[in-house]
Amino acid sequence: MLKRLLSATALAALVALPAAAAPFRLVVTDLEVPLVPNSVMELAEQEGYFDRAGVEVEFVRVQQTPLAMAALRAGEGEMANVALEALLQATAQGATDLRGVMSPNRSLPFLIAGRGDIDAVADLAGKRFGIGRIGSVDHLLSTKVLAAAGVDTSKIEFVALGQPQARAQALLAGQIDATTMSIGTYTAIDDDPAVSVLVGVDAYYRAAPILSKLNIVRTDTLAERGEEVEAVIEAITLASRDFAAHPDHWVAAMHRARPDVPEADLRLLADAFAGTWSTDGGISASELEEAQAWLHESEDFAGIAPAPLDAWADLAPLEQVLARIGPAEAAGVPTR
Repeated sequence: MLKRLLSATALAALVALPAAAAPFRLVVTDLEVPLVPNSVMELAEQEGYFDRAGVEVEFVRVQQTPLAMAALRAGEGEMANVALEALLQATAQGATDLRGVMSPNRSLPFLIAGRGDIDAVADLAGKRFGIGRIGSVDHLLSTKVLAAAGVDTSKIEFVALGQPQARAQALLAGQIDATTMSIGTYTAIDDDPAVSVLVGVDAYYRAAPILSKLNIVRTDTLAERGEEVEAVIEAITLASRDFAAHPDHWVAAMHRARPDVPEADLRLLADAFAGTWSTDGGISASELEEAQAWLHESEDFAGIAPAPLDAWADLAPLEQVLARIGPAEAAGVPTR
């Protein structure tokens, strides 16, 4: 009888314990750790930054922003890294429950690569240009960069091919004449004489210094799991500061995550990423509004008035994090 009583008491105690918190799911659009500053999200998990911030993060991998948006809206994730353009389109279509809270990859190191027999970007008129999809971030940014270089983009045939790796292979195979890709993707093909750089990273950024991607959450996630949202922001920001101040830390972490990439390439990339890390969370009201204004100049937003900032962004979680950890400048960390 006593044994049965003790068992019942123990069972009651177990039932009374709170259920273990579900992992905080972060939806990303890379199928492996990418060779860009965006890698900071997965490296923050690998290197223990999320653990130190007190949040358990689980990654949900999909291909491209539309699937990331769908996963977030369907409750299959708590945060998603998406194109700003997609968030603004959803807001314009009536979504009231999505907010941008940070950007781990505010200035992607893009370049335009072309076939080796194309001497200059001006020669792309009448050629085939590979893009992710019509209206994708790389399409919009590429159009801006090409126009800044004096190219009539109406004379370019834009070919939707999906992920950067697929576009790189299409370029090598001669199926397209040029495409935008990150410098990380380019390092995988730069030894091939069939390709060359038409617009370098610095020139690309000067022509299109636009915030292109950010991490978004649903408003119910902010209300119910706000502390975890802040913990994720804090961990990514601190990892970004570490990699900005110590590029060799990024090289070592990436070597563990991607042993298939030569260390020499990782060191080249670490140098290229100087000044691009989101050391203060990657967003500010002025940057968001500037990027919104630029996107609303495109045909996709014709006749649509820009939504108020607070309808699609919430800076409060980031402000709370920075109040705790201080601004990056105080630590002497470089930032673009």
